Amino acid sequence: TAPDLVSGVVEIGPFTRKVQYSLGGLLRIRRYRRGTMGMMGVMLLHSLKSWFRYLDLAYPEKPDDYAAYVAALRAKLSEPGRMAEFLKTLKTSPADAGAALPRISCPALVIMGTEDPDWADPQAEAEGIVAAMPAGLGAVAMIKRGGHYPHAQCPDEVAALTTSFIRKHALA
Repeated sequence: TAPDLVSGVVEIGPFTRKVQYSLGGLLRIRRYRRGTMGMMGVMLLHSLKSWFRYLDLAYPEKPDDYAAYVAALRAKLSEPGRMAEFLKTLKTSPADAGAALPRISCPALVIMGTEDPDWADPQAEAEGIVAAMPAGLGAVAMIKRGGHYPHAQCPDEVAALTTSFIRKHALA
């Protein structure tokens, strides 16, 4: 809403466009099927167990602090009212962000993990986001074996991509 204040955009594992489920992907791609089923358990059953099953997929390679992170998250989401608040985040829609893509006026980088369980084809999702932008503004960077949280799994790689992008575009 204030493009003059933005000199670059970096999206990491983004939900930027309206979610489209892939029936073929659900049938063929185990990671995608398991991730989708896990999220359905969270949304329909309000299942904390399903959330942690999903997270296990979303982090195909666990960061060193993963066990402590999961323990702290489990404790927090077990507090009265916390799960209900968390569930509200799953009711939002990225449709407004997707609709804004043709209007961006600055360079953008989409960073996506190749093993992200939220999409049948994470690279195609990233490329679709870039294709909706004005020509020449978007770029895609894929993190090999990264899941939905590549910044937590591969922080050095994501930081290098991000700082390089900022140096090239935002500080120019």
